[in-house]
Amino acid sequence: MAAGSASTGTGTAGTPGTPSTSYYMPWQSVPIVVAVWEWQDEFGNWRPYSGGVCNYIEQCLQFQQQSKGASGNASTCISLGQADYRLTPYSIDIPSMMQFRQGTGTMRCVRRHIYPQHTAPGKGIQWEWLGDDGSWTAYEMNLCIFLEDSYASGHQKVDLASQGFHYTIDFVFLIQINKKTGFQRKIQRRFDTPYPVTSAMGPIHKAVACTCHQCLTSNGVGPIHSRSRHSTVNIAASAASHGSGRTPSLGAPGFVPYLKPTPGAKLASRQQANTTWGQLPPAQIGAQGPAPVPSTSNGTSAQTLPIQMQRHSKIKQALAESTNDPESVVKKYMDNLDSPPDEDCIICMEKLASPSGYSDAVESKTIQPYAVGKLKQCAHSFHILCMLAMYNNGNKDGSLQCPACKTIYGEKTGTQPKGKMDIYSIPRSLPGHPDCETIQIVYTIPPGIQGPEHPNPGRPYTARGFPRHCYLPNNSKGKLVLNLLRVAWNRRLIFTVGVSSTTGEGDTVVWNEIHHKTEMCSNISGHGYPDPRYLDNVLAELAAQGVTEDCLSK
Repeated sequence: MAAGSASTGTGTAGTPGTPSTSYYMPWQSVPIVVAVWEWQDEFGNWRPYSGGVCNYIEQCLQFQQQSKGASGNASTCISLGQADYRLTPYSIDIPSMMQFRQGTGTMRCVRRHIYPQHTAPGKGIQWEWLGDDGSWTAYEMNLCIFLEDSYASGHQKVDLASQGFHYTIDFVFLIQINKKTGFQRKIQRRFDTPYPVTSAMGPIHKAVACTCHQCLTSNGVGPIHSRSRHSTVNIAASAASHGSGRTPSLGAPGFVPYLKPTPGAKLASRQQANTTWGQLPPAQIGAQGPAPVPSTSNGTSAQTLPIQMQRHSKIKQALAESTNDPESVVKKYMDNLDSPPDEDCIICMEKLASPSGYSDAVESKTIQPYAVGKLKQCAHSFHILCMLAMYNNGNKDGSLQCPACKTIYGEKTGTQPKGKMDIYSIPRSLPGHPDCETIQIVYTIPPGIQGPEHPNPGRPYTARGFPRHCYLPNNSKGKLVLNLLRVAWNRRLIFTVGVSSTTGEGDTVVWNEIHHKTEMCSNISGHGYPDPRYLDNVLAELAAQGVTEDCLSK
């Protein structure tokens, strides 16, 4: 099932009745329809934004069209935080039809889909299921319409087999029953803001979300819904699904914003954050069989390549900056503008000449609501308070990412726990790369205690499925990818601590948006070889995290 926007309020089943008739009249050229904006998860499911968010997006589109006609220059980026404060890190770029998440760089396809007004979205009716964490999650829109039609027809139960799911819905007791396991979870029928009426069909983005094995298992072990190879540069984070027995509703991270840090996070020990992750020494991959090398002092170990790596890592400096005053970090990368341009701040959607839309939500002793700054490298302008709000909603690692062009300022670091990265040479070629041998990467991360940068400081985290084995061709591009993966490892970007979207386990080590090939001899899982686009794709994913060839020469 698809997860959707988090909802509040109490659900009610209401009184079953017959569906209302369409508002379509014979003399009308087209029926009245509603526009539902949706984003695509790793499984290829389209998940709807709430009615309120969709109304806001439609209003922005109308305003952009009017502004473009009047001035010829209108912003094409929509900040979702203006419609729902929980979506502050997210924005939609209309020309590319992509959703972008600040702090992680995650990009997802979006589309504008049309449904008849007499169906559930036109009435503002939502069908939702209750996750193990106590949050309500919307069903996919086509399934929501199916449930509402069945409910309105007076059915007491309905089988979802026709919709491709192994569930039975009991409208009397308002429960969803897994036909394989018998597990039950509550559902609700809830009234919300109706979706916006429109007569324009609008753009539909046809890009395909990643359905590779690693995307489906990046936060655990789960069923594979598609066997197609990973061939898109979209950077997908793990999404919530409840296709198996007791997978909880977690709210998909491509939609639900960062959780605010708990007070305990500020008081927790900083021992983990101050750990030196250091630089691995350069050497060569041997021509012989696999042979591990001793671990370095920072808990990593790796054999080396002819490409020289940087001698001095900035990780310790970046981690130290993360403890500095957020205002200092923002001011470091921005120049003040005394005369702001006549355009909108794409974070708060207010005019730059007006006060920041976050002036009532962000406290600052040194930054005024009218203060406007320009990023030093890309020269994009924003309210400085808006940039401060964006930074506070992110990883607070001392780096910024421009919400307009995605340029990274500083050195982006992650929250990967301490572990080892071992590298071996295997005298055997990968499918699709018959002219070279194979590089094997073995990641080993033990269980431990979460630091202040993790979701629950002071609590234990588990590490399932380690050691994890990954493979690259031992050619020039494969060696380049390996060296960049080593940089990403040192910057703590390859893994993180989070919630398994397929097993539901919390506080566990999960993949973090940089795809790896975990199958050597075939591509049955969709994450093996041959895959002629993989090396280019992973280079793009690394670049989105700020890891490029330039890092190797520093």
